[in-house]
Amino acid sequence: MLRQPAFGHRLRKLRLAQGLSQTALAGEGMSTGYLSRLESGARRPTGRAVDYLAGRLGLQPADFAEPATGSLAHALTLAASTGSPDAAEPLSQALAAEGHENPVLRWQALWILARAARLQGDHPLERDRLTRLTALGDDVGLSELRVRGLTRLARCLRSLGEITPALEAAVEAHRIAVHDSLGVEDRATALLALVSVQAEAGRTAEARTHADQLTALVEGRRDTLWAEAMWTAAAIRMRQGDHPAAQACLDDALARFSSREDLTLWIRLRLAAGRLHLQKTPADPAQAQHRAQEAEAALAFVGTPALRQDLTALKADLAYATGRYDDARTLLGELAADRPRMTYRGQVRLEILRHQLLILAGDPTGIQGLRTLAQQAQADTNIDLAAEIWRVLADALTEATHPGHATHAPLPTTPAPGHAGTDAPGRADAPGHPGTDTPAQPGTDAPGRDADYVGLIDAGLTG
Repeated sequence: MLRQPAFGHRLRKLRLAQGLSQTALAGEGMSTGYLSRLESGARRPTGRAVDYLAGRLGLQPADFAEPATGSLAHALTLAASTGSPDAAEPLSQALAAEGHENPVLRWQALWILARAARLQGDHPLERDRLTRLTALGDDVGLSELRVRGLTRLARCLRSLGEITPALEAAVEAHRIAVHDSLGVEDRATALLALVSVQAEAGRTAEARTHADQLTALVEGRRDTLWAEAMWTAAAIRMRQGDHPAAQACLDDALARFSSREDLTLWIRLRLAAGRLHLQKTPADPAQAQHRAQEAEAALAFVGTPALRQDLTALKADLAYATGRYDDARTLLGELAADRPRMTYRGQVRLEILRHQLLILAGDPTGIQGLRTLAQQAQADTNIDLAAEIWRVLADALTEATHPGHATHAPLPTTPAPGHAGTDAPGRADAPGHPGTDTPAQPGTDAPGRDADYVGLIDAGLTG
């Protein structure tokens, strides 16, 4: 039963959410005076009045009942104040029940829910929520909200390997941020998204130009935005084969960014550094292990499933790089038994490693598997990833042709000296990583590698 004054409060909220005046809502079938008394709670609603008002608002009569989960504003306040993943479900229920609530409130709710999905590694759910959020941003008309929604959507789509729509969203976010002269925060986050997607699309020169603009924009800061900018700059330099410059950028972020600012990002920086140490020439598995140990120690404080999978994947790569192939297979088995929460690129990397291990075991399906992965990445316009897979295939063919060509560095059992230990645990909410997974460049590996890679191109295998 609809009771007053709850019905009146709900009626007024639904009317205002649609931007209607009392006169517009009342129409010809109801006096504005009667409507006013309904909203104030002075009159009890009749069934006929409820049906009439529901039809005018395009709702069902049941929509006038207050949601059992409480108001969206109430759920939003709880979710924003606690930051706990447990608050996401009540907020999601309140949002579903309050589909006609103020669009700004719905935007805020979707922003929090998208972030919750991202931290759990559920990128498809994050994409769905961000798609709704960007549509609301257009309805609200605030440039800042449009840029923030498009930026997050671009980074999410990149994580899913959907490079073409990711690039479109990133370009539009950057255009709006520049055209409307938004603040440093919005312009920098738009550049972060643009650089990472351009790099995946193989537009390295454009990505480097924008990366340089980004680092200049955040110069003098030492916050999360600055750390992500340095991470992004390192990724681009790595893709260009400038390993010393990439190392310098990432080392700067590792040394100056405190875990008290953002523990999740602090961990991701160390995972990125570990991967860089394995990809540079010559590889440094000792430092890769040191960074992995730092990240693992901090995971006790903010261990999400996605972060734990990223660490396990790094350990598997480290085992392969040091010739511990059985350990690598075991770690891959652990990952295969769990629900995948890594990015598209991370999952492809696991497939690359699995096929490399097949090749080492003399299984010819490993080579065909790498070729299929590369062709699929090209079809998805993920040019940078496709190039990385072709280079891995070239290395595999080189090793098959010249057994013993690859060498593996010994792995120490203690962290390497000269590096700072972990900071004190900080907050656990992180804005997602900008994409540091970077391939080695042609011409930087052991002798004979380039010839094989060129041979693949001549044979038409790289498209």
